[in-house]
Amino acid sequence: MTSPGSHMDTGVLLVGAGPTGLLLACELALAGVRTVVIDKRPKPHRESRALNLHPRSIELMDMRGLAGRFLAAGRTVPGWQFAVSLKRPLDFTALDTRHPYALLLAQARTEALLAQRSRELGVEIRRGHEAVALRQYAEGVETDVYGPDGCVTIRSAYVVGCDGGRSLVRQAAGIGFPGTRESMTAVVGDFAVADHAHNEQARRHGVLVARLEAGLTRYVVMDPQRIRVPSTEPVTLEEFRTSLMRVCGSDCGIGEPRWLSRFGNTTRLAAAYRRGRVLLAGDAAHIHFPVGAQGLNTGLQDAMNLGWKLAATVRGWAPPGLLDTYHAERHPVGHAVTTATRAQTLLVELPLTEQYAGPARHLCELLDTLLDMEDVNRHLAGRISALDTTYPPTTPDADPLTGRRMPDLGLTTAAGPTRVYELLHDGRFVLLRLDGGQHPRAATAPASSGRVRGVSVLGHGDHPDLKNVSEILIRPDGHIAWATRTTEPRVLHAGRAAALTAWTTWTGAC
Repeated sequence: MTSPGSHMDTGVLLVGAGPTGLLLACELALAGVRTVVIDKRPKPHRESRALNLHPRSIELMDMRGLAGRFLAAGRTVPGWQFAVSLKRPLDFTALDTRHPYALLLAQARTEALLAQRSRELGVEIRRGHEAVALRQYAEGVETDVYGPDGCVTIRSAYVVGCDGGRSLVRQAAGIGFPGTRESMTAVVGDFAVADHAHNEQARRHGVLVARLEAGLTRYVVMDPQRIRVPSTEPVTLEEFRTSLMRVCGSDCGIGEPRWLSRFGNTTRLAAAYRRGRVLLAGDAAHIHFPVGAQGLNTGLQDAMNLGWKLAATVRGWAPPGLLDTYHAERHPVGHAVTTATRAQTLLVELPLTEQYAGPARHLCELLDTLLDMEDVNRHLAGRISALDTTYPPTTPDADPLTGRRMPDLGLTTAAGPTRVYELLHDGRFVLLRLDGGQHPRAATAPASSGRVRGVSVLGHGDHPDLKNVSEILIRPDGHIAWATRTTEPRVLHAGRAAALTAWTTWTGAC
């Protein structure tokens, strides 16, 4: 066995080649960090547990110049369900984004697109390789990996577990996974044969129906007589047909199942997203019932938050404590998602329970009435889409914009028109000077460096939240690190210098 402190095989080892692990690999490689991804599956999954990307996830792809690839592969819809028991959908078109829709895209396709991008950036993906143990040392981590050629040890500066709810990485790091046990299950099936004439009837009775690629049709059924069956019990075609008949009066002509599975509402959140040189992201950090389709999307947002911070740490320019902000920022988001999905799951479960079916129906009618109110609908749409995610400011006197998601403004610069998200394609910080030269005595924005792209803006849209803002420092994940409304040269210079030092340790001319 190799000794502690020996030569590192890679900067970061990612365990798990799902969407979270692959996006994180792209982020690390974009920042120049040597990255290896391992996955115990010899081939990517054919089946897709998740079927959509929410608006914020599409924005993340836009920030890296990838949105076109994803939009070309899927189909957009203008809203989403808060719970299948509610009739009124969430309206994404009312949200402040260039992507006011959900993108229907099978998880397998999302993984394929991210794997393609990973390979373009030089990421090594080793399939059929399973992490079986790991040991942390002061200088790095050793991970024992079993693959086609036997067991080998990979040495890395950091390990990130993106290996799902049963994460070996989380267990080996000794990170707790508290939460609630399964109390309800549903069944899902992808079928090559189905009678689509009955699909609308099935939807009216609460069955989720989705047309997939390759001519497949997915049905998700919650049968009141079968919701207490443990998720470990296999699903048969006969059970699926019987449940469809019982729920909606038709078996929808299903035949030739390509995939049958049962899933439950176990809800857990990792006690910590980091322990030393081991970190967690995606389902390794949080699991819940897939109501609202938030799991995959939350994992992608974990990856975007962690990628640049971990890259800065590996490359040696991270400010003190930067990597700790990953847990500080994302753990509350995980808590909010797991808490909300438990409430959303009750809206699914109670109408199926004889004791509460009547009151639950009245509750759902009340919630539908509330969702007809624009402000209520927009509030919940912002939460489900993750467009309202805001990270806490690091200083008490921070501008109210600090920590919020930066809108994708159209900009006019000396080089011509552009958008904010186009400036983020290379994964650097972006420092925008927004006063359009109206205050010539103010210090100019810095020239671009290896960590920060400086841009003087001659004109931008009249976004109400940016009124009187003179400069904004945007993080690589699209959140605002610092903003100011002053134009007094000395104050502006000092504030900018402090922000650049605090976030990037850059002390160059500003």
